Amino acid sequence: MSLAHMDVPSQEEAPSSHASNHSACGRVAPVLQRIGDKWSILIVMILGDGPRRFNELKRQIDGISQRMLTLSLRGLERDGLVTRTVTPSIPPRVDYTLTDLGQSLRAPMQAIGRWADVHYDTIQAARETFDRRNETD
Repeated sequence: MSLAHMDVPSQEEAPSSHASNHSACGRVAPVLQRIGDKWSILIVMILGDGPRRFNELKRQIDGISQRMLTLSLRGLERDGLVTRTVTPSIPPRVDYTLTDLGQSLRAPMQAIGRWADVHYDTIQAARETFDRRNETD
C-alpha cells in the first residue's frame, strides 16, 4: 500500500486528529486493562466451555488466590462479560457464565494466544539478546 492510499491527516487536521486519538485511547485503555490481565483472560477462556462454580474456577486456574478470583469475577461482571447466578439452596449455589459480550471476546483472545505461541521463540531470543546487552552496560 502506498502512502497515497493511506488516510494521513494534513497539518491542519493533525491537532483535532490527535485529540480524537487521545479520546479513543482514554475510552479503550480501561477496557484493555480489564480484558488484558492474565486472570481475566484465563477466566474468559475457561467459562467459554460452559458455566462454572467459584471453586471449579479456582481449581482450574493455577496460582490464583480466592481474593484475586473474586475481584476478577466482579470486574468481569461489572463490565458485562460475565453473569453471576445465585440459586437458592443450602449452601447457595453460585454459577458464573459468559454473556454474549464475553463470548465475543473469545475469538480475539484465541488469536492473541496463537500469535504468542507462534512467536514465542523469537520473543525469547530477543529477551536473551536484550538481557546480555544490558549485562555489559
